Amino acid sequence: MKTQIRIFVAALSLSFAGALAGCGVSETATVAATAGAAKAREAERAKATLDQVQGKLDESFKQAEQKLGEAEEKSR
Repeated sequence: MKTQIRIFVAALSLSFAGALAGCGVSETATVAATAGAAKAREAERAKATLDQVQGKLDESFKQAEQKLGEAEEKSR
């Protein structure tokens, strides 16, 4: 009878240990997923900023080329 109780207590202890370990793993996975999502949003914002800056640079170059062309026309 004592052996059965010891086996039961050992099995119960292992079950609790497994449940606690499982919670830690799921928490770690949740934290990793949240961090990954935040990094993805950060990358999207960086790309949007890069696209915006590139658009402004393109527009500036077009204006500079236009002014250069106008200046060349006036100098002829």
